[in-house]
Amino acid sequence: MDLTDLARKLGLSDSKHVIRKAEELRRLCDVQFDSSVIGVGEVCKGIICLEIAANRFQVMFDRQLAIRLSGMSEKAYHRSFNSLQNGLGVKTKLDVRELAIQFGCVRLIPFAQRGLTLYKDRFISSLPASRRASADFSRPVFTAVAFYLCAKRHKLKVDKIKLIELCATSDTEFSSVSISLKDLCFDVLGIAKEKNDPKSAKRNRESLDALPFKRNHEDAGDVSDDPLDDAEDGLEIPSCKRHKQMEKAAYEK
Repeated sequence: MDLTDLARKLGLSDSKHVIRKAEELRRLCDVQFDSSVIGVGEVCKGIICLEIAANRFQVMFDRQLAIRLSGMSEKAYHRSFNSLQNGLGVKTKLDVRELAIQFGCVRLIPFAQRGLTLYKDRFISSLPASRRASADFSRPVFTAVAFYLCAKRHKLKVDKIKLIELCATSDTEFSSVSISLKDLCFDVLGIAKEKNDPKSAKRNRESLDALPFKRNHEDAGDVSDDPLDDAEDGLEIPSCKRHKQMEKAAYEK
């Protein structure tokens, strides 16, 4: 379908610069990869290109109407939008001030900014020197999660689904970053009555493997099974592991 017809149905017929940009994005998409491989048809591709272009020029875009025109479910459209946007290398810019104004939570601006800054500092300081230069916090998901956690801490309602859409990420990545931020900055972004889910913590262990005490213990090359050695290092050992270690020591003795 011609982009002009799609633009007319989406109320963008007067925004010629948006249509031109969308045509450019569609040509780029055709050159770089086959969108059908990721499950994006021609009509849906045109609509998504129009939305990306509209966001680029800050033109109002009716996403619900776009979803109906694409013939896809909201979840499928959102997934296709993220895949196509990432494939084109288009980065979404997100600012704490913009989010605060959009959601009517202006008083959260300093808290969210402080939480985000603390997270960056603590995460980088916990990494070895060789990995610090490659740490990347440019993705908008970090800003969105910091804002969301601040809103929860101050008991303000924020639409999580809309936030995920704005930062063009998945629910899985949003949850993973949320756990990482709460773990490193619980004093600023956490809620006292919340308890960490052991399964979630295990899934996100890769994000949290840079804790200073753990890394120092690993770097020291300590592979001893003696629970007394671990106790001397100041590491807390689970009771089940301590029991197994004591049984093993008794058996070897």
